[in-house]
Amino acid sequence: MRRPKHRPRFKDPLELLPRGLTKLNSIWISLVYPFASKGRNLSFHFTSHLDRQRSVRISIGNSVSVQKDAWLNVATDDPTGEPVIVIDDNCSIGYGTMISAKNRIHLERDVLVGQQVVILDHNHAYEDIMTPISQQGITEGGRVRIGRGSWIGRGSAIMCARGELTIGRNCVVAVNSMVTRSIPDYSVVFGSPATIIRQYDPETRAWRLGPKGNRDAQIEALSVPTGE
Repeated sequence: MRRPKHRPRFKDPLELLPRGLTKLNSIWISLVYPFASKGRNLSFHFTSHLDRQRSVRISIGNSVSVQKDAWLNVATDDPTGEPVIVIDDNCSIGYGTMISAKNRIHLERDVLVGQQVVILDHNHAYEDIMTPISQQGITEGGRVRIGRGSWIGRGSAIMCARGELTIGRNCVVAVNSMVTRSIPDYSVVFGSPATIIRQYDPETRAWRLGPKGNRDAQIEALSVPTGE
């Protein structure tokens, strides 16, 4: 009879290096960066991007994870005023994700943001046809709030050009969707622009297909993975 092989604690000893660097980076950021407020047990991957001087406009809760190559961007030079990025307890920001806020982007607690997601509360100005877009600055923009317990799938974009954009509680934004309008609680959205394909009805206490789109297309969309 063959003896079972001893399983190593780590698949590859070199995994210890990035873990160690991330731990050191997390301690450094927690101690040195002047956040508007910060919680405990924070994790910032050593490749994540965050400007120390602008962190004064960021508020972070407990047990927040910012993963590889994620970028928290404060899109204003003004060091005064309320936080423009608010991330509540137990949120996770996936690798390659960009959150760029000029006015306010608020992630309520337990929000899971997948990989390579873009969340913006402003846009580039473009209406002056005599000036290159790169020189026109950014628009006044709006405000974004993502409700508690929601899941934003890989490659999605949430963009608020003006006003208020709210994603309700326990919503799912499916992979590669673009959200430009508010979404009610307990909804699953898919597409570009994103539309509701499934929603929980509190009166019947059951899930139903969304009101828009072809039924077969909705069923097909439900089989698309949301991504983490």
